[in-house]
Amino acid sequence: MLVGERMSHPVLTITADVPVQDALLRMRKDKVRRYPVVDKRGKLIGIVTDTDLMNASPSDATTLSVWEINFLLSKITVERVMAKDVITTTEDTPIEEAARIMSDHHIGGLPVIRGDRLVGIITETDLFNMFLELLGGRCEGVRVTVEVLDQPGKLHELSGVIDELGGNIRGMGAIQGDSSETAFVTFKVINIDLETFKKALESKVEKIVDIRYEKTGG
Repeated sequence: MLVGERMSHPVLTITADVPVQDALLRMRKDKVRRYPVVDKRGKLIGIVTDTDLMNASPSDATTLSVWEINFLLSKITVERVMAKDVITTTEDTPIEEAARIMSDHHIGGLPVIRGDRLVGIITETDLFNMFLELLGGRCEGVRVTVEVLDQPGKLHELSGVIDELGGNIRGMGAIQGDSSETAFVTFKVINIDLETFKKALESKVEKIVDIRYEKTGG
């Protein structure tokens, strides 16, 4: 899966000359947490978050009256508080690479660039939604997590069990287990009775970590 398949577009943007207070009001109205900042030609020149906007204040605010503070705040523009060194990505970047970049740099979104044009943005919300889909988080069915030996053919064996029982996999994910020799595998499966599934799995796995029936929405 690539960034271009999951990015939000068209992109809601803002210009650098917008007063901070106006930008914050617009952000709340649009229900977003960040804006790419573009110039008059639409070229990306920065990014501003709700935290940047809310933390904006005159440098000498402590010596001013409330009215003076409000007046100065009305004069502070996005340009003053935006981040100018923007980390970006491209449409053909694997989604997990975009997630790694966001995690490593402690940021919640990446503008997506095609050449010198801004074509989208991928955010933590997009990643959360994809995570829900990968594990079948919005699907009713049996959710099971098992610990298995990290060996070739194990996933094929487990999927074979599901197939024999007439089940259908709606979500799946795997991570390293408690040791380098095992893995935790999570399935969301439909059309299988929980107890029947549990009994069939017991001889195929090292341990059933958790098994439950989840209604729509988990």
